[in-house]
Amino acid sequence: MSAVPSPHAIPAPRGGGARDGRGALLWTLACVVLLLAGWRLSALGFYSPGSDAGYYMGLAGALMMLALLGYPLRKRLRFLEHAGALKWWFRTHMILGIAGPMLVLLHSTFRIGSVNAGVALFCMLLVAGSGIIGRFLYARIHKGLYGSQSSLADLRAELDRLAAEIHSGLEAAAAIAVPLDRFAARVQSHDAGALRRAWEFATVGWHARRTLRACKERLKPALRERARKERWPREKLRRRYAESVASVRSYLECGRRAAQFRGYERLFALWHVAHVPFVYMLAASAVVHVVAVHMY
Repeated sequence: MSAVPSPHAIPAPRGGGARDGRGALLWTLACVVLLLAGWRLSALGFYSPGSDAGYYMGLAGALMMLALLGYPLRKRLRFLEHAGALKWWFRTHMILGIAGPMLVLLHSTFRIGSVNAGVALFCMLLVAGSGIIGRFLYARIHKGLYGSQSSLADLRAELDRLAAEIHSGLEAAAAIAVPLDRFAARVQSHDAGALRRAWEFATVGWHARRTLRACKERLKPALRERARKERWPREKLRRRYAESVASVRSYLECGRRAAQFRGYERLFALWHVAHVPFVYMLAASAVVHVVAVHMY
């Protein structure tokens, strides 16, 4: 029989999601700064859509948007099976899906100059907005932004593992058993109807936050009593409290993902049906716009 883990053996929450979140925030801020700078420069007359700078920004953006077709083609064409790992194609698809629209917006100087330009710009914004939604949905059913797809069985196994570690490894596990068991009963319910499942999908995050608050309220007095009996130094009490909260937060986050997994899986499938035609529509409109610019 394996030994009962000590509180120090309880693993800290994985930091991949936090790193992805910080990276996305920095990337978003950089994009906003670049767009604001481009808007200001165009307003001051430093370049126009027909100038060399504006033309080559538009050409580069259009080529990037056209290159978005590479990822779906890599997935579907058999002769491209060995043309690099699929995750690198996806990473490139994501980068181009942001950089391309930005360059096209800078090229347009944030104005619509003709009908074909307006159609191309609308298609581009439609694809970019759809891509942002798809990125959000993708991250909910995969292990990180570029990881393999998760499964509900994996999430439930992870949930059981985290629950076992909490109950066996935390000094104050008994104090938080009631709110955790109530949350577990909610996320592991399988016999609810469609409306009930939709309601649980929408509210499980709120229940997770409420459960975390309840656990924090119970952990503090329980650990203080333990610290008083065993004469813990103040630093040890703070460390044990932080470790306990981190373990509970990991458990609740895993439970939330498990409860919402099927819903996000269905939403991602529906999104994919709409997004692929949007990409082809964008490619066609971009080609028409480039041809019209050079002909007229």
